[in-house]
Amino acid sequence: MQKRRLGRTEHMSTLIVFGAAAFMRKSQEEADRAMEFVIKKGINQIDVAPEYEVAEQRVGKWMENHRQCFFLGCKTLMRKREEVHEEIHRSLERLRTDHFDLYQLHSVDTENELEIILGYGGAMEEILEARSRGLLKFIGITSHSLSLLTIALRRFNFDTVMFPFNFVFYADREYRSDYDALMKLVKERDAGVLVIKSIAKGNWEKKYHNTPVWELPYATWYEPFNTPEDIDRSLKFALSQNITAAVSASDIGLMKLMVESAARFTPMNKNLQDELCEDSAHYRPLRFTFSP
Repeated sequence: MQKRRLGRTEHMSTLIVFGAAAFMRKSQEEADRAMEFVIKKGINQIDVAPEYEVAEQRVGKWMENHRQCFFLGCKTLMRKREEVHEEIHRSLERLRTDHFDLYQLHSVDTENELEIILGYGGAMEEILEARSRGLLKFIGITSHSLSLLTIALRRFNFDTVMFPFNFVFYADREYRSDYDALMKLVKERDAGVLVIKSIAKGNWEKKYHNTPVWELPYATWYEPFNTPEDIDRSLKFALSQNITAAVSASDIGLMKLMVESAARFTPMNKNLQDELCEDSAHYRPLRFTFSP
């Protein structure tokens, strides 16, 4: 699989980052089989968070003997210093490691949250202290709002950004404008770019609205493209932009399809990209609530 430079971290990331949200409600045996696949395919980056239930513990078993194989990224929803202090140490213990390669402020979607994080007694104070003590190397931020990420990058020199991206989003004029502004600043700052929801078709149909996540056809917070052909074109579109890598879907079966698709990736030409954006009229844009 091709690799790309994750901004100034200098990590050469595989085109797919393994999204450990796929281990929610999974046994260790199921996780072990998935990790064997990930290692066999050469995936060299992991994205995990405490919110993904047992995911940290499932990944942790593999960090004892395979830590050197992965650029390990963890995330936090905590906004205050004392909260982040506790969470960093819990995550390190569960993941059976002594440091994170990347630690990200997760789902920062409002300026008020950003003010708290960067203010007195905010999460950033503890994250910077943890970095000085060698508990983490790089600092990132994730958001569902591209305009918020632009504001955040102007306030703090984050090493990476993570946000939702696919051809359905990109076809929207307002989204594309926010994307272009963010990517211009990303280039200036030499930040790494990770995207989520690269194979999202839209929100689940109304008939699924009261269905628990674990009873949906796929373990995703959105209805995904699910055929190899549709995943190919959606993922190929995303990877043909100026991004580093796409985080795999929170469903083990879809993760495997994404990995196989990325292994045969070739850039999509501009004409095909334009045609795909025109085809987006068949889909309703994803409406965001909190989700990995």
